[in-house]
Amino acid sequence: MRDLKIPQERHPEKAKKPDNAQPRKPDWIRVKAPTSEGYKQTQKIMRENKLVTVCEEAGCPNVGECWSQGHATMMIMGEVCTRGCTFCNVATGKPPEDLDVFEPGRVAHAVEKLGLNHVVITSVDRDDVEDGGAEHFAMTIRAVRKRAPNTTIEILTPDFLRCDPSVLEIVVEAKPDVFNHNLETVPGLYPEVRPGARYFHSLRLLQRVKELDPTMFTKSGIMVGLGEDKQGVVQVMDDMRAADIDFLTIGQYLQPTPKHHRVDRFVTPDEFATYEKTAYNKGFLMVSASPLTRSSYHAGDDFQRLRKNRLKKLGQV
Repeated sequence: MRDLKIPQERHPEKAKKPDNAQPRKPDWIRVKAPTSEGYKQTQKIMRENKLVTVCEEAGCPNVGECWSQGHATMMIMGEVCTRGCTFCNVATGKPPEDLDVFEPGRVAHAVEKLGLNHVVITSVDRDDVEDGGAEHFAMTIRAVRKRAPNTTIEILTPDFLRCDPSVLEIVVEAKPDVFNHNLETVPGLYPEVRPGARYFHSLRLLQRVKELDPTMFTKSGIMVGLGEDKQGVVQVMDDMRAADIDFLTIGQYLQPTPKHHRVDRFVTPDEFATYEKTAYNKGFLMVSASPLTRSSYHAGDDFQRLRKNRLKKLGQV
């Protein structure tokens, strides 16, 4: 029986890799340890409903701030991912269990209990499941709609790379408010950073979402500090706009353990501000670019701005 609290057992495929030095974080990256009562209450609700969160599994630096406000990103379909991305701290390997048919209901109960105006639901990759978990995502969206009809829903999905292309329709037909799938990095780094994924497949996935439902907001994000250059980041922006993606997030890569991909450098706040300005000039409706930006960081507030920006573009405000 694996103990997922032990780093060597979380990532068996990385165990024999040489260590990469973990550089000291600059002042603009450091955050306080979570201690607030709000944090503890959110943690209690997650435990009572036997839910996994990407906030904990991926070691997000913003967990203290978000959980203190009752904002947690639910991670469905278990806590073991069938991929072995070199940047990610989610446990990897063969998932020990089938999908839990009661999980969508537990997620919906937690959303209601937390009183969320906006919820982000993500998942591990489940290449062992025929539809990649598409129906499970749809069931979860429907359960939240029923239990918390006023809550807006953002999903952050896998790439469904090994599934029939039609499975995407199952998720889109469930009508999430935002469909997010992260490209994560520039295409040249995929063989090292996302060896089980394909850049243009992920890009095409987001383009197809818009073709299936032109009204649905699409969102994607990348990390910087993995070894990319500025020209590569700008090219990803152009590729995303060609796929009609509405919302771009850019954040600093932070190395979870010595066995993970090394941090190439820490990108300065000024560079992030330049990326944000460049992205807006390329036509994104919403951009979040900062060292601590993550896919679901301030997602509720950003969704309100995203919706307002679309109406402004259409001349309706």
